[in-house]
Amino acid sequence: MTQEQIAKTPGLEKATFGTGCFWCTEAMFEALDGVVSAVSGYEGGQKANPTYKEVCTGETGHAECVEVTYDPKKVSYAALLEAFFRSHDPTTLNRQGADVGTQYRSVIFFHNDEQKTLAQTAIAELNKSGAYNLPIVTEISPKSTFYAAEDYHQNYFANNPDQAYCSFVIAPKLDKFKKVFKEKLKKEVAQN
Repeated sequence: MTQEQIAKTPGLEKATFGTGCFWCTEAMFEALDGVVSAVSGYEGGQKANPTYKEVCTGETGHAECVEVTYDPKKVSYAALLEAFFRSHDPTTLNRQGADVGTQYRSVIFFHNDEQKTLAQTAIAELNKSGAYNLPIVTEISPKSTFYAAEDYHQNYFANNPDQAYCSFVIAPKLDKFKKVFKEKLKKEVAQN
């Protein structure tokens, strides 16, 4: 489906998450049944129309994130939150693995009050349960302007599976993700 077709499809909702590198985030959310699209981009900063090079400086205030369009009849926002929290380390401030800087922060940009409440509740429950050794530092912020990243960032893993970062970082994360969420994957993803 094109972005135009997606925009015209009734009943779809959006969610926006930052888990560090958007290439990983996009690949994982794209695998979930009910996710219609996952677009890599930038949100939460003060510069209009930032470029990748500008965001990488950490000076624009944007986070690398993915805007997920999903069908709530097939996948709930709560399920997307579970995927979010289980796909990265939400206890490291402005860092995911070797990626360091505010652009790699753990962040949820909520699109409505229900998403905000669900995100706050999830964090409170995870902290209370001791699921992580450290407190969760995930930022919860209202949705602001989302800027789609440059075309070469879209579907990066699918288009560049043999690239070193894809082979050594994304592929193992995606394999782990597929094992954890095997019951929630798109049929074609589950069969691979």
